Amino acid sequence: MRPYEKDPGAIYAASFATVRNEAPLTRFPADVAEVAVRVIHACGMVEIADRLDFSEDVAASAVAALNAGAPVYADCEMVAAGVTRRLLPGTEIRCTLNDARVPDLAQDMGTTRSAAAVDLWETEGAVIAIGNAPTALFRLLERLDDGAPKPAAILGFPVGFVGAAESKAELAQRPRGTPFLTLRGRKGGSAMASAAVNALGILAGGGVQ
Repeated sequence: MRPYEKDPGAIYAASFATVRNEAPLTRFPADVAEVAVRVIHACGMVEIADRLDFSEDVAASAVAALNAGAPVYADCEMVAAGVTRRLLPGTEIRCTLNDARVPDLAQDMGTTRSAAAVDLWETEGAVIAIGNAPTALFRLLERLDDGAPKPAAILGFPVGFVGAAESKAELAQRPRGTPFLTLRGRKGGSAMASAAVNALGILAGGGVQ
């Protein structure tokens, strides 16, 4: 067996040092860069830094909302489970995907459960984290077009081969006046979305970990 690092503190420090050394971060505002570092760390791909689209106020808007007690809405249980609760004490992490009303609502709407679950979100001032379903992001944008209250921030990381790239392109091109962070293309996932929330939790607590 080859030698390997066993000290958790050393692993943690070296991991984030590697991201900061290798990822092109200069185009990001300082607070958004901290979120980008966490997202990159979650997937192990420094090259995604060049594919992150964002509004410059996304971190500041999300942090202000979290400090004011706003909830986080997750499109799936994996995103919700990935949020480190100690970083967001008092913040409610909500996922409506398994709400009993969702299957009938999806059938009535002729759409996925993920999209139907978005209709149960109270979007005003909330932080939205989407890491799985493109239809959830599309539906959120449809709701905003229909006059739904604006979230404080949209973290758009749906993944896959049907609709993922398209839903994120729609967010980046027409964010509906809402601060956002997203990853162009097919890549994404729950780990990235929850990592972004965790980064914002650290910023809301006034530090970097």
